[in-house]
This record gives sequence, C-alpha cells and structure tokens, in this order.
Amino acid sequence: MSKPKVWKAMCRVCGIRPLAMPRVDYCFTCWPGGPVTPPPCLRCGSRRHYYASGLCARCHPSAVPPVDSCRNCLAWGASRHLRWLCKGCNSWCRKYDVSGPCRVCGLDSVLDLDGVCRLCRKQAALVRGARAQATLQETNRDGQQLFIADLFSGHGPPMGRRPRQAPVPVEPLVPVTYRQLVLFEMARTLRHRGMHGLARAADPRLAAVLDVFTRERAARYGWTHETIWNVRTGVNIMLGFQDTPGVAITASDVAVLSEVNLPIRRVLEVLDDAGMLEDDRVPAVASWFDRQITGLPAPMSEEVRAWFRIMFEGSTTTPRQRPRTVTTIKLYLRWMHPALAAWAQDGKTSLREISVQDVRDVLPDDPLRRDQTGQALRSLFRLLKARRIVFRNPLSQVKTDKHSPGTPMSLSPDDIKDALNSPDPGRALVTALIAFHGVTSLQLQHLQLTDIRDGRLTLGDRSIPLAEPVRRRLSTYLDYRALHWPNTANPHLLIHFRTANNDGHVGYRWIFLLLGPKLNTRKLRTDRYLDEARATNGDTRRLTDLFGLSFQAAQRYTDTITAPPTPNTASQTRSSGTRGS
Repeated sequence: MSKPKVWKAMCRVCGIRPLAMPRVDYCFTCWPGGPVTPPPCLRCGSRRHYYASGLCARCHPSAVPPVDSCRNCLAWGASRHLRWLCKGCNSWCRKYDVSGPCRVCGLDSVLDLDGVCRLCRKQAALVRGARAQATLQETNRDGQQLFIADLFSGHGPPMGRRPRQAPVPVEPLVPVTYRQLVLFEMARTLRHRGMHGLARAADPRLAAVLDVFTRERAARYGWTHETIWNVRTGVNIMLGFQDTPGVAITASDVAVLSEVNLPIRRVLEVLDDAGMLEDDRVPAVASWFDRQITGLPAPMSEEVRAWFRIMFEGSTTTPRQRPRTVTTIKLYLRWMHPALAAWAQDGKTSLREISVQDVRDVLPDDPLRRDQTGQALRSLFRLLKARRIVFRNPLSQVKTDKHSPGTPMSLSPDDIKDALNSPDPGRALVTALIAFHGVTSLQLQHLQLTDIRDGRLTLGDRSIPLAEPVRRRLSTYLDYRALHWPNTANPHLLIHFRTANNDGHVGYRWIFLLLGPKLNTRKLRTDRYLDEARATNGDTRRLTDLFGLSFQAAQRYTDTITAPPTPNTASQTRSSGTRGS
C-alpha cells in the first residue's frame, strides 16, 4: 500500500478533526445530516478514532494519538512508538512468538511456553503474596487487576512476593570429546542472523541444565531480572551456534555477543561453572609483548620470550620465582628495548654474543635512564643465565649507579580535607584509609570485609587500630554499600556497579579516578609518612613498625628532618587520629 497523503486542512465547522476525504470541507462527525459512521481503517481494521485517508489516528503518520491500552496485556499507557505495547509486553513478544487464547483466562495474546498470557502471570505475582502455593487458575479465578504500563521495576522482588530460594547446585557437565565435521568454516556473527532464532535453536536439554547454573549464580550475586534474561539469552545463542551439541564452547566464540550488547563476562562465568568453557583467550600483555619484539632477530626474540614467560607465569623449578605484575613486565621491557634494538642493528643475533663492552655502549648517560636500563638488563640476563640459556651475565661487571629519588613533598591540607569531607562515601573512605594509615593501592583493591573487625584493620601480619575519623567514614560507606547493593555477595570492601554482581575486585584506575586529579595514593602516602617523620622527630623505627616500610624506604623520609623541629599542629592531630574529623 502506498504511503497515505498528509492532509493538513481541518474541518471548517469544528476546526479540530481533519477532513473526511479530499475535496470535502467537513469531518465525518460534522458531516451535514450526520454524524456519519467512518469506514474501517485500511491498516488495522479499527473504526475508532478515524483520522484521514482511510487510516485511523493510531495508524496515520501525521496523527498524534493519545495513549491507549496495551494490545497484549491491556495495561493503560501504551503508545505508538512500541507498536501499542507496553515495555514489558514488548520484551515478552520478542521472547515468545506463539499467539492464541490463554489457557487460563482465554485472552487472545502472545503466550509463554506454558500457554499462559502475561496478564495472568502478573495477576499470579500479585496474589501469591498471601497464597504462595496457589496455582494460576486459583489466582485468576476472581478476576484480574489491570495496571498502568511500565511501572514494574526489576531492581528487587515485587511487594508481597517472597524472595526466591537459591536453586540446588548440580554437578558440572562433561563436554563431549567428538566433533561434527563441517563443510565450510564460517565466521561467527550476529549482524545478519536473528538473535532469538539462534536462541531457540539451542539444545533443550543443555539449555535447561545451563539455566540451573544461571539461576544459581543470579541468586548468589543478586542479578536483576533483565540481567538474568540477557545471560540466559547469551548462553542459548552460544548453544545454538554449536555444530556439535555438548561440545565445550570457546571463549573466543563468546566474544560475538558484543555485537548485540549481551554480557560476555557473565556468560563466560556461567559456562565456566557448568564446565562447558574452553578458555582460549590470549592475555593482553602477551599480544602487547609480541608487538614490542617485532623486528628483533629470531634467536634474540626467543631468548627474550623465555624471560617474559618466567616473569609472567613464574617458575616452580630451581631457581624458583613468583610471577611479576603486568606493570613490572611492561616497564622492564620498555627500559630494555632500546638496548635490544641497538644490538640488533649492530648485527647481534643472540644475547649470547653480548659482551661487557656492548652493555657499556648502550647504557644512557642520563642517571635515571641509566638506572632503569640497568635494572631491566640485570633481570633479563640473570633469569637467562639461571636457566642456562646464556653463558654469562655481562651486567655483573658493569656498575650502574642507582638513581636517588627526589625529595618527598607534602600535599596541600585543603586538598586532603576536601577529599576527606567528600559527599561520595567511597572517596572519603579511600582517602581516610590512605591519609591516616598509609594503605597502598594494591591493598585497597584486595581489602575484604572480613579484614576489618572490632575496630582493627588486618593487613597481612599487621593489625592496625583504626582511627575514629576512619571508623565514621567506614560506617557511612557500609550503609551506602548496603543501600545500593543489598544482595551483593562480593566479599571485597570496595565495590562499584560493575563488580557488585560478581566477586572481582576494583581496579587501580577506579581508585585513581575516585581520588581525582589533585590526589593519588602515592602522594597521600608520602604526605602521611612525612607527617609521621616530623611528629616522631625522624624516628625510622617508628615508620617501619607503623607502616611496614623497609629501613631504606623509611630513611628516605626521615632524612628530610635535618634538625629536631617542633611538630606542627597538623602532624600532631593526624598522628593522634583526629585530623579531618
């Protein structure tokens, strides 16, 4: 049908309704001798609210129809932009595609897998607060309460409904070992395929078992109904992609869910719980490392790769070593890369060819860069010599003077007070823990709720009594945490909206953004150490006992005390645990 012509002329009698037809000056209501019954709408067949050109006000593109009842659940408040469906029924109709009379009330609408309409489900949810075991027929026997559209919230259980019991966990599945051969290997994509069609193609038995793991994790971490539906849909899509039902799903295949904005991380967690995940992801630092060593000779690349493997994974064989952080690995590789590139340009193909003179030639003249390059090359040759990949360590005969760090500086008291009195409870607590007790960024990330009890903070083998201002801010933050994430099972003290639904810890970047541009954990700790050094008149033992610093690290702050000064008021008050109250 061609697009109807837009008529801007209105009835010359009432001036409200459009003309009944072209070349007529009246609407059907003001028709002389009328009113005249308008013809049915050419698109929906309705005789209500006739507008113009054979279409009613709900179908004509130029009309602005008022809200009306939802055509699926009869809720008042539906509009044309969702095809006269409320938001709940819009999602309901995308999830289910079976239409017909409901087996409970007989309403002709879209039905779920049990043949029940959404109105009966909502009526059962309303009535079951007092009769939890009532059937659908019993809850809808005395009629149904219609409701206003789009007023249901998925952030918690509806009033009158008891909280769901966590499903009984089942044993993880055992993926099949055989594979169905395919004629063509096709890239996984959802851009040209129907998402719900793939979800319905999932193996029903596997989908039912994996749904148990989804509901178990949802009950454990307090997922919303929308999150549960998204995760269940993502899992079913991955099952629908399977050429061999029951085979383990690779993590790289799950990445296709990003095309339709489904939660990849939570889908991976459910598949991992069920034993159906094959993690083939390459760590980001490994890809970064491969890009950095591009251009080096093959033997030298393999030797540097052996160093990277030990640094990243650690070693359980003699000499044993713990894995280093990604930050340490990246720093060392950046510091040593100019030396490696210079040796490769000079014709060296292996680190076994490097002599003492070669090391001296590549060391920079700048004291800071010389110290950094020396640290990185010592780590490289020490590990390779211990694994007998190289025969000698040329750095053993080269002295790189250790660069002395700069003089530690204090922060502005106003910046610290602003952060301590911040309206954000998380920012105030993080600032207080660092400014009063010198907690590091890594300790903050992994701090758990059980580490704070009886007014004391436990960090490893240290037990720290919390200052009174820290206790007040901790109490405020815990109230804020319980209000915003009451059902979270995350054991960490610091959480945000991304980590509240799992058991992960916050990242260092979140702490950096939380403190703001004027503060960071290093500056706050430095300011705290300097205050303690001034308050104790340069007592190194006091700093080592109070903050767990080494003697050399504590001496860096006590060396700033050239003469026994009188401790300032700010230092005295913070040392006694009353600053920023």
